[in-house]
Formats: sequence, structure tokens, C-alpha cells
Amino acid sequence: MKKSVLALAMAFGVSSAFAQDLTSKKGEPILPEKGDWALSVDATPFLGYIGNFFGKTANNSAPTFNFLGNRSVIMGKYFLDEKTAIRVGVNLGLNSQTVKNNVTQDNYTPVTDQLPPVVTDKSNFTTFGLGLTGGIEKRKGKTRLQGYYGAEAGIYVQTQGQSNTYGNAMANSTAAGNSLTPNSTTWASAQTDAAAGIPTYTGNGPAGTRVTSDKLGTSFQFGVRGFIGAEFFVLPKMSVGGEFGWGIGFQTTGSGTQTTQLMNSAGTQAITQSVSTAGSSSFVFGTDNRNSFFGPTGALRLNFYF
Repeated sequence: MKKSVLALAMAFGVSSAFAQDLTSKKGEPILPEKGDWALSVDATPFLGYIGNFFGKTANNSAPTFNFLGNRSVIMGKYFLDEKTAIRVGVNLGLNSQTVKNNVTQDNYTPVTDQLPPVVTDKSNFTTFGLGLTGGIEKRKGKTRLQGYYGAEAGIYVQTQGQSNTYGNAMANSTAAGNSLTPNSTTWASAQTDAAAGIPTYTGNGPAGTRVTSDKLGTSFQFGVRGFIGAEFFVLPKMSVGGEFGWGIGFQTTGSGTQTTQLMNSAGTQAITQSVSTAGSSSFVFGTDNRNSFFGPTGALRLNFYF
């Protein structure tokens, strides 16, 4: 009986000492303090890198800072005091990509033993996105294990478009009566090689036309979520943790404009026409896997405080 009481007392004493030891051997504070900033990154690459050493996995690639979130929001915090932090997320991106394809030149004079000359069709894809999130975080706990909760809201705006230029001019294909069929060799196949980063190419519109520009409607997304999470401080001002969120989200995409080129009814010149494309909207309520553009959520992550 005495041994059991003594063992229990020793265990309580050790755990109490550990719970109160909130500074390193060098006197550095372990938990965040008033005025601290924080940055969160995905912990998965680091944990996988370490695990592969033990599993002797081939091609163990070095980890990188991959920010979570379906739109790669960079999230930071600022501590008003040791229990309260302001959370801010920012995403600003512009992607412009040009894809070229050679096609046979129209109306050339064949030369014996020579390949036909080629001209180039070119497509330019542009995407611009801007996202902002903001919220408040409250923390609980007096040990290395910290719980937290709070709420935040966010908006995201995105525009996308494609423009095409063609190496061959559009011309009348046959005699009058079939003047709406373009007599021009164009890049008509769809390119959907996602692994190579090639966007979907829209070359042909309705019969007898070819697309010169395709501007999608502006997409706007708004969301509000509550969150709760926990993190454990493995080193001074460095923790591993994760969080769970639940909220609502609304997204709307406006109508776009597609411009096409075709021959006039007389078959004498190429003209352009523009038509509107339909928009869309959606509403979601649920966990982060259905409503997530708030940055590093729903997975283990590393948190750095400085």
C-alpha cells in the first residue's frame, strides 16, 4: 500500500513539474506570448520524410512548405495576448499560359519532295484570383497542449479567360450556298493534359465558326466558419496540431462572353459575333471538406511562432 501511494505521488510530482515547465533550458518561453506572430504549414511532407527513413522507402524526396487549402491560402496570426489571436489569410495569384500548335498552311503551292509549310495557332489562358480571410482565435490550456476555438469569414474572387489567334485566315470554302463553312486549317483537337499543365483548349464553336476568345464569368465566393483545434508544443514556439471547422459558403459565377469568327452570308469576309454564356450559383453547409478556402485546415500542420 505504501509503495502504491509513493508511486502515485511520484507520478503526480513528475507530471506537475512537466506541466509547469513552460520554458526551455535556455529560458525561452515555449508558449506564444503577446505580440507574437505565427505561420502555419502542412506537416504531411515532413512526417512522410521522417517516416520514409524508417521504412527505407526509395526516392525519399525532401519536404517542402506546401500550404493547405484548395486555393493555397497563406495564413498567419498575431497575438493580442497569450490567449487571443487575430487570424489573417491572403491569396493573390495570376497565371498566364500560352500553348502553341503548328498546322498546315492553307493555299500553298506544293513542291516536290518537300513537306507543306506550317503556320502557328496560339492560345493564351489567364487566371486571376484574390482571396482574403479574417477571424479571431481564443486559446485554452496552461501546458504544452493547447486547445483553441474561434470564428472567421472569407471572400474569394476569380476571373478566367482564353484568347486564340490563328495562323490561317478564315475564307469561303466553296461556292455560294455553303459559305458558312470556314476553309481554314485550325487546331481543332482538345488539349486536356493536366499533368503537363495544359488547360482545355476550345478551338471550334458552332458549325462553321472558330472561337477567338472565351471569357468566363467572374466567380465570387463567401464563407463563414467556426473552428476548434488543438496543438502540442514540441519545442519553444513550435507546435504540431490541427483543427476542425464547420460553416456555410455561397458561390456565384456571372455570365461570360464567347466571341467567334465566321464568314458572312455572302462568303466575302470574316466577321465576329459574341454570345453570352450562362452563370451558376451554389450554397453549402457543412464541414471543411465541403466549404474550405480558409487555408491550412483539416490536416496535421506545423506552427511556428516568432
